Amino acid sequence: MLKKLRKTAIAITCCMFIAPGITAQDTTATLDLKEMPLRLLDYKSPMQGLQEGDGITQQPAMQELDNFQKDIMSRISDIYRIHIKAMEAQVGNDPLEAEAQINDAVAATQGLLDDYPEIRGDRRFTELYRSVISEYRQFYGITEVANEPEGEIFAIQEELFSEDDSWMNEDYDFPEDLPLNKTDVPLIQNDKVNRHLVYYTLRRPEVMETWLQRAVKYQPMMRKIFREEGVPEELTYLAFIESGLNPSARSWAAAVGMWQFIRATGSVYGLEANWWIDERRDPEKATRAAARHLRDLYNIWGDWHLAMANYNISPRGLKRAINRAGGVEDYWAAYPYLPRETRGYVPGFIATTLIGMNPEEFGFQKSYPGEPYSYKVVEVDGLMELADLAAAAGVTTEELKEYNPELLRWATPPGGKYPLKLPVETDREEFLANYNEIPKESRSQNITMHTVQRGESLGIIARKYGTTVAGLYGSNENLSSTIYPGQKIVVPLPQGSATQISANKPTNQQRSVTTRRSSSSQVSAPANSTAVTYKVKTGDTVGHIAEWYDVRAWNIRTWNGIGNTIRVGQSLTIHVPNSRKSHYEKVNEMSYAEKQAIERKQRRGEDIFIASATSTDSDNYTTYTVKQNDTLSEIAESFGVGLSQLRSLNNISGNRIYVGQTLRISAN
Repeated sequence: MLKKLRKTAIAITCCMFIAPGITAQDTTATLDLKEMPLRLLDYKSPMQGLQEGDGITQQPAMQELDNFQKDIMSRISDIYRIHIKAMEAQVGNDPLEAEAQINDAVAATQGLLDDYPEIRGDRRFTELYRSVISEYRQFYGITEVANEPEGEIFAIQEELFSEDDSWMNEDYDFPEDLPLNKTDVPLIQNDKVNRHLVYYTLRRPEVMETWLQRAVKYQPMMRKIFREEGVPEELTYLAFIESGLNPSARSWAAAVGMWQFIRATGSVYGLEANWWIDERRDPEKATRAAARHLRDLYNIWGDWHLAMANYNISPRGLKRAINRAGGVEDYWAAYPYLPRETRGYVPGFIATTLIGMNPEEFGFQKSYPGEPYSYKVVEVDGLMELADLAAAAGVTTEELKEYNPELLRWATPPGGKYPLKLPVETDREEFLANYNEIPKESRSQNITMHTVQRGESLGIIARKYGTTVAGLYGSNENLSSTIYPGQKIVVPLPQGSATQISANKPTNQQRSVTTRRSSSSQVSAPANSTAVTYKVKTGDTVGHIAEWYDVRAWNIRTWNGIGNTIRVGQSLTIHVPNSRKSHYEKVNEMSYAEKQAIERKQRRGEDIFIASATSTDSDNYTTYTVKQNDTLSEIAESFGVGLSQLRSLNNISGNRIYVGQTLRISAN
């Protein structure tokens, strides 16, 4: 068949063109054609990726991109460059550089998804995500499935968002006399809402019944918080379509918890997330953050439907859809131009709200058995093993984790006291008596010893303990990239939260951070700080700017009385430490690439402020205070001194240093 096609191609080509060096009378010449390379079949990766037919649309091979698309494609290409550097570092047997580049690529990929959640269905992004995460898993030896969605909601969304309407019942009778006009959020009836009503009442009624049962436990608490935050109580039904009221829900895009916060947005609203805990998984804390987020979005748009859409899509993506619809700020006008997930968002909310407020009208029970969400709090020390705490409380470890879903590891986080939640029937005095009997030697320390097992790499060991390969090198003298079974390695455990963990509110919670107009009541400047000005550039986000100035996103919002939307040319005031003013004043003049390069250095543990962290003593020596992830060799290189000289001056025989240690360095 291929030969026949080649002959046909030659005949057609000869009829249409006179090739160079061939005349019309030359009947013996032939054309030397290159065979078209075979196209690769779709690779069925075990990673979450494209399904058959997903994201495939008929479009020109090359089309003009708008600024929104250019920004996304530019950032994708930047991440691929980092990804290539990671692979080159592995070829060069440099695990430290490989780790830094791999984590840079992961952070940049997650940052892109945080800024534009609507691109999760974009084919280019899906392939990038698959490549970057695969390399991360390979480096750290992750074999278990860690990126699969957790919770039934995601399979339901996939079915609802598909183009298959074969299950639709066109003769569906919509219940009459429902309270459509008795809520703050308009509950509009149209064919899009009816599609969701049919799905939840006829296609999958068992799903809605499960959610209604969970609502007995969580909704009283949610309604109370929404009232306190001044948000319509009916918006608690948004958690139905976000997670199915499942605190453990996790999307493939790393949105977590009942309210499906991505890490960046959760941080804006004070939710602490580190190696030890993730407050996005706490129903009460996440609900408080969601209420404030929804209120802030309403202050931006002045419309609850658009506020909900912006909960699911980036501000820039929503504005783009509005502009394509003619500029009218109306969700239903922008509907055809929204990603499919966002198109189903508001109709899904309206449908679940109508059912939740009128269950009997839709064939469900008026009420379901169950107890409202409640617990008892007892403060315990950091790094206490959960198994010991569960035994002291007379419950299983799994039961203890159900009461404390934010806990991610085998122990409470290091640092101060931790507010442990226990069943309300727990006898406090009995628990404390049992708690005090836990042997001191059973309590974890800030470092641990690991015995290398067959097949382990430094990356695998680092991931197991939540540290980095750089941290292993800094904690072990003469550590090589080649390790062997039975070898003992000192492992530093990661730090916990910088502040005391709260029992029932986001640990880092601040007051409301957004208004539609600039607020006259500004937050006072931090002590020992000075104000610098940054002018917003194309492609900037509040999250990016916060990273460049080493502040939190909510700081920038409160200092400037702004919301989630910033515009090119807008001037922002940012308060920075007096001692580092000269550095931060330069940020405004840097290119995006320069700013990101500095950020990558910080993520690798490099100290870009090393000069400001030093002082000179009376003996003409410079002193330096060791920071987390510092290594002796990196400090020596930063100051331009020899490693042996640095060891000799500080009476160090190997490479072991610790955070907070003061090193003397010759000023000469």
